[in-house]
Amino acid sequence: MAETSPEQRATRRFALRLPVTIKFSDGASTDAQAQTRDVSARGVFFYMDSKIEEGSPIEFTLTLPPEITLTESIRVRCRGKVVRVDQAGPGNRIGIGAVIEQYDFVSEVQ
Repeated sequence: MAETSPEQRATRRFALRLPVTIKFSDGASTDAQAQTRDVSARGVFFYMDSKIEEGSPIEFTLTLPPEITLTESIRVRCRGKVVRVDQAGPGNRIGIGAVIEQYDFVSEVQ
């Protein structure tokens, strides 16, 4: 019988399907669109079409809807790194788990 690993998450995950814009830190200004599967205070898991390597730095922006914020929509820009890559996501998309190392609330006024 296989041993099960203990739960490693320290914060609660929320199953949220939110659009997210990914900015790759590869020197080029490349953006990609993705959709989250779940979000926590320390990390996010999303599906995208492009592959990214585990350990890569990543920046992404997601919009928390009024149902979550209980006010208006709030954009959050996050920086972190990829900690997991699943090759066989739904519709041949790639699942990416990323830890959030820093985040900032983004003003809608430019």
